[in-house]
Amino acid sequence: MLLAALRRLAVLIVLGSVVIVLVSLPLGLLVGDSVSRSITLGFYLGGCFLLVIGFFTGNRGPARIKSESPGAAVLPFTISGRRLRWATLGEQHETINNSAIFVTLGLIFVFMGLLIDSKHSLF
Repeated sequence: MLLAALRRLAVLIVLGSVVIVLVSLPLGLLVGDSVSRSITLGFYLGGCFLLVIGFFTGNRGPARIKSESPGAAVLPFTISGRRLRWATLGEQHETINNSAIFVTLGLIFVFMGLLIDSKHSLF
């Protein structure tokens, strides 16, 4: 089970890295940056984006929309006329797990940017 999870994480890292390189390389070359600098900035920006997404995903509240149709309800279970319900335990676990995945991938991509960065040497 742990091996399968690590395999899925490796696939996400490889796919995310490919997407970051394919997006950042043409954009960096378009503005006149070097190849290594554009890839480095791509990993930094992609990692920071995932960290922010993970932060906001993890801070989602315990209330979920019950119905899209407006109905009469009592505060604090209404927001602009929508009916709300409490999230199930499964939904709460899913929120935390998604947040952990985004934050982990974000940290990995920022670290990969540090490894590639030619301006700052780690060793």
